[in-house]
Amino acid sequence: MRIIKNQDIYTPHMYTLRNYQQEAVNATLSHFRESDDSAVIVLPTGAGKSLVIAELGRLARGKVVCLAHVKELVEQNHSKLAALGVETGVFSAGLGQRELSKKTTFASVQSLAPNIELFSDPISLLIVDECHRISNNNESQYQKVIEHFQSLNPRVRILGLTATPYRLDAGWIYKKHYWGFYRDAPKACFEKCIYELPLRRLVTDGYLTKPIVYDAAIEQYDFSALSESLDGETDSTDLALNKLVSKHPRVTKAICEQIIELSKNRLGVMVFAATREHATEILSYLPESDSALITGETASKERDKIIAKFKQKQLKFLVNVSVLTTGFDAPHVDVIAILRPTESVSLYQQIVGRGLRLSDHKKDCLILDYTHQGYDLYQPEIGTKKPNPHVKLVQVACPQCEFQNLFWGKKNAEGDILEHYGRRCQAIVETLDGELQCDYRFVFKRCPQCNEENDIAARNCAHCQHKLIDPDDILRKALNLKDHKVLRCQASSAVIEGSKVRITYHDEDGETLVESFEFKTKKAIKRFNDEFGRRLGKGSVPVTFDTISDVTPFLDYLPTPDFVIAKKQKGSFWQITERLFDYAGPYRKANEL
Repeated sequence: MRIIKNQDIYTPHMYTLRNYQQEAVNATLSHFRESDDSAVIVLPTGAGKSLVIAELGRLARGKVVCLAHVKELVEQNHSKLAALGVETGVFSAGLGQRELSKKTTFASVQSLAPNIELFSDPISLLIVDECHRISNNNESQYQKVIEHFQSLNPRVRILGLTATPYRLDAGWIYKKHYWGFYRDAPKACFEKCIYELPLRRLVTDGYLTKPIVYDAAIEQYDFSALSESLDGETDSTDLALNKLVSKHPRVTKAICEQIIELSKNRLGVMVFAATREHATEILSYLPESDSALITGETASKERDKIIAKFKQKQLKFLVNVSVLTTGFDAPHVDVIAILRPTESVSLYQQIVGRGLRLSDHKKDCLILDYTHQGYDLYQPEIGTKKPNPHVKLVQVACPQCEFQNLFWGKKNAEGDILEHYGRRCQAIVETLDGELQCDYRFVFKRCPQCNEENDIAARNCAHCQHKLIDPDDILRKALNLKDHKVLRCQASSAVIEGSKVRITYHDEDGETLVESFEFKTKKAIKRFNDEFGRRLGKGSVPVTFDTISDVTPFLDYLPTPDFVIAKKQKGSFWQITERLFDYAGPYRKANEL
């Protein structure tokens, strides 16, 4: 790939890049001047990724391959660069073309991967559109293509573009962000996000249509009623979704009637259904001559025909099931109706983005959300599942580096944070070993060997490699021993008795366990600080106590363990052996049904 020096800022030919598109191109050039690390650009749906791809293809000196997962994207990306008169080829069975000799090749991954041996020339740049589709599976088509081009050129630059840099099965697709923070993604396919554009800026600057989120209160599906599977994930299989929506045929009918009413003066309506059966039911309530359905099983030619008619406004209502969330461009769409659960903020934004492109005679886009999931259109992706429907985004400062983290959490009426669900500070900090993630942990478990803090899910200590005992194993063992007691803590209370801090743990049935910390001994003070002082405010306001008087103002704020385990001693005395904080496992905690 041609690397342009700082003074070589260029003027694009035959089109003018928007300011943010220019920023994305410059960020790519700047990154690859300094590093061979794989990179990601995050642009919202409708931002014009294809123009960024075209400009990078135009500037490249070496050969370029641009991958996409559907023929519509292959064709769209190819057309932008071909319009500049640049040598371009297409390798896609769906488009009936297999060109290999051009400087830049636009290919579908499904066509390229089985025929990768045909590409024997090294390339300088591999671009992957909708790069969140790359999995960690080394046998996947994407990984085989990447491995092949890396074998031909170990320094091949790999650039991904996406509107949703997050996978539900694996989390973040990149490890660190140019804004100065790390993601909890050690196995991510990409090293760094080098440019990201917030959706709000596109709307504010007039590059996308204004979304009008309508409170569709007439009827809603309660997708929170879906059962929880053993691993804690919502059971969103077709079977579970069909069972839920089939219970409410009157809800579906009422929703469709409202969609028809609200879209009377609208141009195009896209309806996102939960399952094929659900979509068929929805279609039955819409005007027959003005509606169509597309699913993953729709034949390719039939799908192309339906999409063409919809784009030509011969159809007004287009119902789909998980097939038009990406790679679909119909700018006239001005109603988005969501009747399916969206497992992440990113997916919700991507669905809504289908209706935000600019078009003549289009003043805004009506968003009808019938899922009752409460996503904010402008909310950034957090990268973790919402723990419960009552949490919101909260900003939590790291006590060590002062970085402002965004986590799920709860606030009181005054705006004070009551609790949050963050685990580790996400900041990038400068160290003697270069840029590393801040090592401050809001929640942790200590290694019994070296006393260092580790992630609560760690199997081995990151510092001494000592095997860490799983909390579930600790509970299981204690529950099976006659001389052990497991207390499911509902609350705790603390008092000062001379030079001691006396803590009483209370369970749901009124049973208690008691322990004391003698502040005349350094060992007891350290143990108290490790267990309680370090965890104050969910780890966001740690305090080190030196004297018994230091503890007095904090007695009402000491954290309560989820479980306390004690062993029976001589004389019927129960000695506490374990305190389990921040437990996340199959055993029920206090106040949970």
